[in-house]
Amino acid sequence: MVSSDALGRVMRERYRCPDTFLDFALCGELSADYHFFRFGPDITCYGRTSSGIHNVPVGSFPNGMSNEVVADTGRVTLPFDPSEIVDNLRLERYVDATRTGTDSPSLLKNLYYLLRPITNLFIRKQIQKFYSRNWREFSFPRWPVDTTVEDICERLLLLSMEAKGVDNVPFVWFWPNGARGCMLMTHDVETEVGRNFCTDLMDLDDSFGIKASFQVVPEGRYAVSQEFLDTIRKRGFGYAIQDLNHDGRLFDGRKEFLRRVEIINRYAAQYTAKGFRAAVLYRKPEWFDRLNFSFDMSIPNVAHVDPQRGGCCTVMPYFIGNILELPVTTTQDYTLFHLLNEHSIDLWKAQAELILNKCGLASFIVHPDYVIDSKNRSVYTKLLDHLRTLRAEKQIWLELPAEVDYWWRVRSKMSVQKIGKSWRIVGEEADRAVLAFARNANGKLVYEISDTNQG
Repeated sequence: MVSSDALGRVMRERYRCPDTFLDFALCGELSADYHFFRFGPDITCYGRTSSGIHNVPVGSFPNGMSNEVVADTGRVTLPFDPSEIVDNLRLERYVDATRTGTDSPSLLKNLYYLLRPITNLFIRKQIQKFYSRNWREFSFPRWPVDTTVEDICERLLLLSMEAKGVDNVPFVWFWPNGARGCMLMTHDVETEVGRNFCTDLMDLDDSFGIKASFQVVPEGRYAVSQEFLDTIRKRGFGYAIQDLNHDGRLFDGRKEFLRRVEIINRYAAQYTAKGFRAAVLYRKPEWFDRLNFSFDMSIPNVAHVDPQRGGCCTVMPYFIGNILELPVTTTQDYTLFHLLNEHSIDLWKAQAELILNKCGLASFIVHPDYVIDSKNRSVYTKLLDHLRTLRAEKQIWLELPAEVDYWWRVRSKMSVQKIGKSWRIVGEEADRAVLAFARNANGKLVYEISDTNQG
């Protein structure tokens, strides 16, 4: 039987609240098979359960498992392991179960990269559009932003409060100094033309008071000089490594991956780079343990229009072993301009609102290569202006990925302790942390933030 500590792991990671508020148990032995089910009427889950529910297609779920959840005598008894369920989403283990017989990503990918050297941008876009032609039919993850992990955790905390007979739970607020959410800008540099435009792009970002991280390709595309990296760093921007040569083959096979990752890790040491992003957001999270980086930025929140479908279904950072994942939570500029044929920031604004409503991380990918054009650059300029407004009006933390990584790591070691009649956050850099309370407001979880790390 799974221990209460193991069942509550993702809840402790998310809230950093006292363990006394979290006590979970299973109502029976888990099934051997994995399937989709609903937790309540509206939360989609994937994994094993202790009930007799069998696998059904996405979109055709039973009414839910609320009747099998018991919250009393201080404990929440569940028909599933919440930590396993959340891991299945964040590590995209559900993807194979959503794939249809006509969805052949490997075949299309191989064909695309075979023809790529002899095709132009127009033809490549047509291939990409063909592959993503049915994306609006996908019901899971939820477009344009999926917050299933947040929904699961919030419902579990409400159940814990009911079981414990309390109306609030103290926890370490998600972001430093009481920021209501977080945003970060990243620039993936794909070609020599894009690299040469980076100085102009830094000037544009600086004009709005926004710093960004530039992801560079170490081999095959363009020269990456120490002078170039020093210029980025001296101007207060950041940089990370993007794949090895951007050929889309990094995760094709384990043997080749190990050969390439050894080279990538050498570049990480040479560049003193702490972050990584895989080309085209191809990924296998189970292999990330071989990357010698502090953080990764390769997993989308929802990937209906991406070459590799899936999505981590969360708008918060999370650990994959020792590496911190900073998920890509908004649509890439290339997808917006060339596949969705949109030249406004309406989608980006809608996604940012949904993410920040969950106090999450709104992360953007804008390529230098695609905003050289004045039309696209005008759209990006409007986005920068919108982000500047959000930062000022909604108290949003807009930082470099390395700083977000550092904060999430120190926060992961903080705890809330009761000293006398008050709660206090303890741990390294607790002076940057703010105490918050989760409260039950007519069956909905709401957060209240104090002015200090004690209350």
